Amino acid sequence: MGDTSVKKVESRHSPKGEMGQKYLASGVRLSMRLWEDEPPGEPAPATARDYETVGFVLKGRAELHLEGQVILLNPGDSWLVPRGSSHTYKVLETFSAVEATSPPAAVHGRDEGKDAGKKAPAKA
Repeated sequence: MGDTSVKKVESRHSPKGEMGQKYLASGVRLSMRLWEDEPPGEPAPATARDYETVGFVLKGRAELHLEGQVILLNPGDSWLVPRGSSHTYKVLETFSAVEATSPPAAVHGRDEGKDAGKKAPAKA
């Protein structure tokens, strides 16, 4: 029989990270996080992360600056940031998004610390 563990996370009780992200359900190889009502502002310096990120825009607009490209993110759009890619986000309108990271961003400090920076929406 396979793994029968079930995890449910209510976002209103989720722990928050240093950058304002809410940590949602997390497994061994994949995790989710939520960015809620991130305000417009200038992007943080670009960073590269030791995980892959996919995201989905719930509301608002932002620019994803990824390896010299600028991708406009609107409600209903999804995106990918490959592992190790230099990127940052510029929120244009109050922004909410859900992201999944693999491996989990919160494990082993991948999501926090000296190179994390304060940026939105994904801070990834």
